[in-house]
Amino acid sequence: MQVRDRESWWITSVIATVLVASVTAPPADAEPVGSPPPGEIVSVQPLPPELSLPGAPIAEKLEYRTEWRSGEDTVATGALFLPERTAPEGGFPVVAWAHGTVGIADDCAFTTDTPRPALEKSYLRHWLDQGYAVVAADYPGLGSEGLHRYLDGPSAANSIVDSVRAARATGAPLSERWVVVGHSQGGHAAVHTAHIATRRAPELDFRGTVATGVPANLENLFILGVPGFPDPGLSGLTAFSGYLFAGLRDAYPQVDVDGYLTPAGREVLDRAEVLCIGELNASVRDTGIGDLPARPLSQGDLPAALAEYLAVPTTGYDRPLFFGHGVDDRVVPLPLSAKLAADMSAGGADVDYRVYDADHLTVIELSALDSTPFVARVLADR
Repeated sequence: MQVRDRESWWITSVIATVLVASVTAPPADAEPVGSPPPGEIVSVQPLPPELSLPGAPIAEKLEYRTEWRSGEDTVATGALFLPERTAPEGGFPVVAWAHGTVGIADDCAFTTDTPRPALEKSYLRHWLDQGYAVVAADYPGLGSEGLHRYLDGPSAANSIVDSVRAARATGAPLSERWVVVGHSQGGHAAVHTAHIATRRAPELDFRGTVATGVPANLENLFILGVPGFPDPGLSGLTAFSGYLFAGLRDAYPQVDVDGYLTPAGREVLDRAEVLCIGELNASVRDTGIGDLPARPLSQGDLPAALAEYLAVPTTGYDRPLFFGHGVDDRVVPLPLSAKLAADMSAGGADVDYRVYDADHLTVIELSALDSTPFVARVLADR
């Protein structure tokens, strides 16, 4: 893409945003006509260089309309990155990136002020180098209104689908063809995205999913929690649990989540709402997972809420999926995603499940040797 072309696209997108806002905004005394459509642009602005990606001459922050899992309207944020090349006829195919755990406070959002980790930059640069645009959603409540509800898959999926709609609405040279790629929390979100993508945005051409280190079947594990539960040896479990139960507490106020927790457990949730993952991990280093529950988590209304909140659908997938998992993963044990893949395959999904001699992070790059041709195949013109 020539510099002049990039400048022309930026000027056009800004003008379009202003015109859409001026045309669609009702008079102050007018009655509301209805909820804005998901994917509608609220604002577009350049990302600071430190939040950009190498190999991305265009890096923009998007604010756009989306929905919580309940259907309630909200505004979310995300980023658009274009590769350093001329767009092909029909536009760049899109890789929608679903990021892993960063925290649930606004300050943890990548489009706010948190630089992307080196591994993530390298991985996303890889997809740019393949000739794909990258659209990265922050997820609802992360850098936007409301509390981010950690592992709320349906809400995250809505925001991912709608981020692709929003990116196309900017006027950027983007194809209708797209895939979702996610890791860890983002792998969970990517699978939920795969479940709704063709129904939620039939005007787009969703082609498939890459998901690595996917946490699944957690609803069956957390109900095993009891006071004094022994340390299972999983990295970051106390911090991740803090994020999960803080999100659950916000999503299900009718369930007395605090009533299941010790004072130490409630303190972890309160910290989780304001600390990003590195800080939270450091602050709970001396707090074991068995220090959190004050009563068995299998009692009362909590199990049903956990099942509704966390469960990943095992049927209803209409596009191929690629799963990668490391045998040395000490964050998300391999059997969790293996069972999900088996259940999905039994339910009729086209799942390519691969195991790597890797840990939770190194599986991202090792699996790229197989996921790259998978993405090229599903995105190929038909």
